[in-house]
Amino acid sequence: MMKRLILLASIVWLACVAAMAAPGDIKCSGVVVDDQGEPIIGATVSVPGTSIAAATDIDGRFSLEVPKGKNIHISYIGYKSRDLKAAPSMGDIALDVEAQMLKDVVIEQSAAKTRLTPVAVSTVGAQTIDLKLGNQDLPEVLKTTPGVWTTKQGGGFGDAKTNVRGFKSENVAVMINGIPVNDMEWGGVYWSNFAGLSDVTSNIQVQRGLGATIVSSPSVGGTINITTRTIDSEKGGSVWYGMGNDGLNTYGVKVSTGLMKNGWAMTFLGSRKWGDGYVQYTPYNNYNYFFNLSKRINENHQISLTAFGGQQNHIRRPNQRSGLSVMGYQTYGKEYMDGDCMYKYNPTYGYDKYGHVKTQNKNYSHKPIIQLNHIWKIDDTSSLSSALYASFCDAGGYSGQATGLNGYSYSDWYGATDGVLSTRFRRPDGTFDYGAIQEINENSTEGSMYAMSVGVNQHQWYGLVSSYKKEFDFQNGDVLNIIGGIDMRYYRGTHYNKLVDLYNGEYFMDYSSRRGVSAELNAAAADPSWQYEHLGVGDIVYKNYRGYTAQEGIYAQGEYTMMDNKFNFVLAGSVNNTSYWRHELFYADKAHRDSETVNFWAGTIKGGANWNIDKRNNVFFNAGYISRAPFFQGGAFLSYSTSNATNKNAVNEKVVSFEAGYGYQSRELAVTFNAYYTKWIDKTMARGGTMDDGNRYTINLEGVNARHMGVELNVNWIPVQWLNVEGMLSLGNWEWCSNASGYFFNNYGQPLGEIKNGYVVGVEYPNPSNPAKPIKYTTQAKATVNQKGVKVADSPQTQGSVSVSFLPFKGFRIGADWVAEARTYSDFSLSGSTLSNGTVNVGDPWQIPWGQQFDLFASYSFKIAGVRARLYGNVYNVFNNYYITDAMTNTTSNGTWENAYGVFYSFGRTYSIRMRINF
Repeated sequence: MMKRLILLASIVWLACVAAMAAPGDIKCSGVVVDDQGEPIIGATVSVPGTSIAAATDIDGRFSLEVPKGKNIHISYIGYKSRDLKAAPSMGDIALDVEAQMLKDVVIEQSAAKTRLTPVAVSTVGAQTIDLKLGNQDLPEVLKTTPGVWTTKQGGGFGDAKTNVRGFKSENVAVMINGIPVNDMEWGGVYWSNFAGLSDVTSNIQVQRGLGATIVSSPSVGGTINITTRTIDSEKGGSVWYGMGNDGLNTYGVKVSTGLMKNGWAMTFLGSRKWGDGYVQYTPYNNYNYFFNLSKRINENHQISLTAFGGQQNHIRRPNQRSGLSVMGYQTYGKEYMDGDCMYKYNPTYGYDKYGHVKTQNKNYSHKPIIQLNHIWKIDDTSSLSSALYASFCDAGGYSGQATGLNGYSYSDWYGATDGVLSTRFRRPDGTFDYGAIQEINENSTEGSMYAMSVGVNQHQWYGLVSSYKKEFDFQNGDVLNIIGGIDMRYYRGTHYNKLVDLYNGEYFMDYSSRRGVSAELNAAAADPSWQYEHLGVGDIVYKNYRGYTAQEGIYAQGEYTMMDNKFNFVLAGSVNNTSYWRHELFYADKAHRDSETVNFWAGTIKGGANWNIDKRNNVFFNAGYISRAPFFQGGAFLSYSTSNATNKNAVNEKVVSFEAGYGYQSRELAVTFNAYYTKWIDKTMARGGTMDDGNRYTINLEGVNARHMGVELNVNWIPVQWLNVEGMLSLGNWEWCSNASGYFFNNYGQPLGEIKNGYVVGVEYPNPSNPAKPIKYTTQAKATVNQKGVKVADSPQTQGSVSVSFLPFKGFRIGADWVAEARTYSDFSLSGSTLSNGTVNVGDPWQIPWGQQFDLFASYSFKIAGVRARLYGNVYNVFNNYYITDAMTNTTSNGTWENAYGVFYSFGRTYSIRMRINF
């Protein structure tokens, strides 16, 4: 009944809006270009005497509603302003240079331009981000982009994951102002570190596939480029306050001087966001900041210093292996959530014996990024742009520890295992019984059987990207642009676990970790009593190491434009060397601390062409080959947390990709269509576990190949002045196209012998009783995984969306997004018990039922006390439709909903409102 009422109200609401549309207003659109005909990004288009304003997007385009009889005013730093009479189609509007505008090649080279760059690209502008983001994580504003799949994963603040064309987040490059921000050890991105960028972002561009970015080490699946405002920020500022579901509160301030007469410009932003979290007990607290100081020294030199970051802490649900089954939510979620949504259930939320809330899934982080840019205009046809950057991260996450004595295991901390709710420490109300752990420790004669630690992850990261650009203008009108540069990075990651809570015990013995330490590598292990050392809060357990990455690369690109911009050809390439090494501080003493350094040479070559058939139609084609170094984690080092042993069989990942597309653009209609084929060869895939005899193992699966192919369609239709309709459809066919095999190794990089019934029969490693006679393996253990033809999991292979936006009267906008996904397949994991069988036949995954949601958004601009203000409102998943976004099934059996586990559902209905006052 409730759904019907909401549907009826929505239909009436939208019908009223349509009826209220002001036919006297003019839907004005055009393209702002410079004196060379290139689009100007971020130019301001306003209506004098009103609060109506818009900014041009990545292609220089703008669109705004202008009252009949009014003019528009177009301005941009360094160019002469223009005032023009408003018309429905303004065409190209050229601005004359006032003071020579300096272009940052580092940022420019990462951006693709419609009808010029031969890649599939989608851009979301600042106005759309402002209108639609609301209480979501930043990448969720991309969910109506073809091929992009963003979910909330476990549901904690900033825990969103973003996949492109079926490639997981670690294979999608994220760039901020031309600088890479993906983790140098495993490739992923924690979006909680960038939550405050939404209010200073000029645009977010998604380049699917090969992309236009020409840093020396590109991504596999695509690139997300985030560009912030610097010297082009307008003078003024804003303050805002917002609120929403589950205790959401947010406030902030942004001020900018604009470009002053003395050539200086400054922008500052500070904000805070906090709340209780949608999922049961997942509170968060986040402080964000952004600062830019720019100086135009003269007509040939410009410098800019930018610093941004966010200090945050939040509680999350456990990882996916701890997610419940479908029946688990139906049973326990319904029983324990006391009438609230069953899918919010958090199996690790609980209390200690004193009634205090306890958690084992707390995360914190602070990752400031500092960037210094210099632009040197050498002459009218050449320039040099350089960006020197640094990042300093301090982050951590809680994890439970156990001694490993008397049957006490760290896995007892899990809220659930493979979908089965843990009942060992479970209260009648469904909360986790941390008090029972305290009582076990109090009654123990051997100190704490269980303790809580925090896994600390810190890094120092330094880099330099420098690009030289040279333009050659020929007499026949053709233009050749050459870009070449260097990309250098150095990264040091520090990782250790330290005790933070003994849970009422007197001390803790890290026997479960220390029993696996070899006396050959760490002399302390020669003393049997070392395994039983009494440890306290602040002492190190389980791991302590530093990982190093250094990368040096060069890149170059040539772009030739001919026949009055009708044909554009691009050829780009790069070469780079990635070096990894490691310092072990727990499992090895000083004499054995340093690993060997491993080097991986890699490179890329890609090219394409765009043909503008006429002013409305264009086609493009691109192709490329990428060779990329394996990751530090699970690639160069298999047991990266505990051992210096390098992976002797590590090889570069290779990608071969082809793509073709078509575009049509007119004032009323814009259509883009593209088809792609990507072959991923030698994907890094390492797995680890514990055999039945307690031996830890790692296996590096070799020959892992996948094929990703599909088509994508995007439509933008403006049938009348007050209505904008956008649609997207993405159809993919992503499969593993090879079987994989690999050999087993222990934590020290030594081969494991035959494995029978879960036990190691032979192994080559030091014999403690007779060091002169090491134990020899008979036949090295090997496993083969037959996965050819199995669907790639974790992303929907069918996606679609329809977005409608109304402009019924001055200052008011309202609209809706409908997003749907289908053909999402469950993932599988390889455990020790399955791999020990020698051959693993991967069963067909479960095809998860299709899901959909309907979102509403609105904004209204008005004046209050003589200043401009805007009110925003967002309602997500209006009809409260829950659908599964993540699931796993058993490796060797065909997947069904009955045997699915690690299940996460979408959020139900959520909302946010926000008011911004501009001055």
